[in-house]
Amino acid sequence: MIATPQSMHFKAALPLQSGAALRDYALSFETYGTLNAAKSNAVLVCHALNASHHVAGLYPGQDKSEGWWDNMIGPGKALDTAKFFVIGVNNLGSCFGSTGPMHINPDTGLVYGADFPVVTVEDWVNAQARLLDALGIEALAAVMGGSLGGMQALSWTLQYPNRVRHALVIASAPNLTAENIAFNEVARRAIVTDPDFHGGHFYQHGTVPKRGLRIARMIGHITYLSDDVMNEKFGRKLIAASQSEAERNFFFSTLEAEFQIESYLRHQGDKFAEYFDANTYLLITRALDYFDPARAYGGNLSLALGRASAKFLLVSFTTDWRFSPKRSREIVKALLDNKRDVSYAEINAPHGHDAFLLDDRRYMGVVRSYFESIEVTP
Repeated sequence: MIATPQSMHFKAALPLQSGAALRDYALSFETYGTLNAAKSNAVLVCHALNASHHVAGLYPGQDKSEGWWDNMIGPGKALDTAKFFVIGVNNLGSCFGSTGPMHINPDTGLVYGADFPVVTVEDWVNAQARLLDALGIEALAAVMGGSLGGMQALSWTLQYPNRVRHALVIASAPNLTAENIAFNEVARRAIVTDPDFHGGHFYQHGTVPKRGLRIARMIGHITYLSDDVMNEKFGRKLIAASQSEAERNFFFSTLEAEFQIESYLRHQGDKFAEYFDANTYLLITRALDYFDPARAYGGNLSLALGRASAKFLLVSFTTDWRFSPKRSREIVKALLDNKRDVSYAEINAPHGHDAFLLDDRRYMGVVRSYFESIEVTP
């Protein structure tokens, strides 16, 4: 399946929840499969923190897909592009093509940097809705996402209840716990206290706050994995090639990595700092923090979800301690309180939060079965 990046420019200003507005912005997106004559088979896939519109497929010249959900989406896969027209959109504020902090502010002629307005999950959904309008798609067969993408899928059913028939909310939550907000804040502090950050205007200084980005990624990566996976993969193994070498070096360094898990986290941090934008990290983690549809209803999630009319599939993973099954069950209960049609699968998987990105026969089977049950008008 060949993927073709596309971009759409929007001249009209997009009002944001903060009270600001964004004009002359662009959204990067990709589509897979064919939109049918009735335009009834569209599925919007929403991405999580460090992903993009490149959900699946190969770019010309590639022999391996870099799409972040390529194991899920494609011909004959759980989300079958022989049946559905799949749309992946890069969110505003990202660093993968859509307008973000690295772009020019049309009001000043300068790079936005730290002046890029705060964006929320609700703002992203409104921008996605505008893209669908431009594509001539009035209603979605389904909206789907994992983690932060799942929050967007849930928000779609509340902001545009008449435009969504099905919602798949995977490894997600109705809001972040205090612990999750705390992890995000530590990561943000690592970035903003990096001397190369320059108050978010590091582009003008020709620097990149790589030290802060590395630490932010290391902190985040720990929360994506389960204790079982880390112990199985790394345990207390040392980096040294031989036991004798390990014994010679052990206890003699406080600065160098000695354990394999240390080396792994440093490697992940180094990779992340090479391709991700620091201001984007701040924006997206803050959007995560702000999401809370029950806030306007006195914290009553059942009242908040009363607006939804879609049918739902929720999936959680037993070892996911960042977005635990308990949080998915809160959404299930609130939907059932409103007598909505809800299916729920709690997958016993060892991989932690990252399980929603990985191949698991039971998980893929649940998603495949759900999509097979969705009827589309030709």
